[in-house]
Amino acid sequence: MTVLDSRALNRATLARQFLLDRTDAPVLDVVAHLCGMQAQEPQEPFFGLWSRVRAFRPAALDGLLTGRDVVRTHLMRRTVHLVTADDALAWRARHDTMLRQRVLTTYRRELAGLDPDEVAVAGREVMADGRPRTMAELVDALAVRWPAPPRRALGELLVAALIPMAQLPPRGLWRAKAGVRNVPLAIWLGRDVTPLSPDGSDEVGRALVRRYLAAYGPAASADLRAWCGLAGLPAAVEAVRGELVAFRDERGRQLLDLPGAPRPDPDTPAPVRFLPAFDNALLGYHDRSRIVDDTHRGLSVAGARAVLVDGRVAATWDLSAGRVIVTPLRRLSRSDRDAVAEEGRSLESFLSGDNIEGSAPPSR
Repeated sequence: MTVLDSRALNRATLARQFLLDRTDAPVLDVVAHLCGMQAQEPQEPFFGLWSRVRAFRPAALDGLLTGRDVVRTHLMRRTVHLVTADDALAWRARHDTMLRQRVLTTYRRELAGLDPDEVAVAGREVMADGRPRTMAELVDALAVRWPAPPRRALGELLVAALIPMAQLPPRGLWRAKAGVRNVPLAIWLGRDVTPLSPDGSDEVGRALVRRYLAAYGPAASADLRAWCGLAGLPAAVEAVRGELVAFRDERGRQLLDLPGAPRPDPDTPAPVRFLPAFDNALLGYHDRSRIVDDTHRGLSVAGARAVLVDGRVAATWDLSAGRVIVTPLRRLSRSDRDAVAEEGRSLESFLSGDNIEGSAPPSR
């Protein structure tokens, strides 16, 4: 079985993530290919798309959000993701059990004795009128019946687990500052969530395996679970194993992949890239050593924005008065420093509004 070293896996990841070469693909297609983008910080997907899409315009993503082609919703790992409307509807039922278990585990004491099914029925009755509500407003409507649980616990149970919700614009629009207003996903999109197959065939699970490998492979089953948070996927992996090719990494783990997916030469040059906070290029693996040193692994869950140099996390970046501030994590060569500075200037130009035609004005 062929062994893929860390550099080979790194180049494969960069290629799948459009970080080796920016793509000309439409933004909707990019979001779909990436299996969504983690988006609890509303502005971060814009940075992630800028690093991946050639001549990216924020107005393109704004239009997809207001046009209901993409939505912000709780999905993988119980985090807010920006996903296509089609994927939100197709994947949500497969994530329901995980979402519920994670909230009930997090708030085990606070929600003890509560019947989630009764809460779900009551919540749907409140939301049936289609009026957007904040989590606080939804909790207010149910607090008379369930006064004991802390408001945060009851609210998260409702909007992150029991009722598939969409977070409505202007939340998530370019330079918008807006709180979260929720509407049931089916009402916002005008289509119901796709139910699971009654025969237990788990077609959704099989599709998730294929889609994940297309965007993140080669990868181990543990990486797949780290990305989505779902249990019960080994059966889906086994169901499609005959379609896949197998490798091993330097640690001896078996890695699976789609046979025709890109696996570039490990010596392929990798340009500097600026990643947003919580980018799934880092979070989408159990073993993240292909892209970040173990010493700095915690940066990915701490919300640090990463700079890739030669394909690996070598610095963090932040913004101050429209300027990009880079903090190296290791000594960089002069040529690397120059490349980082050049990419930083390009990002500053993007942020200043240069070459951004038709982008939406800030929401108040």
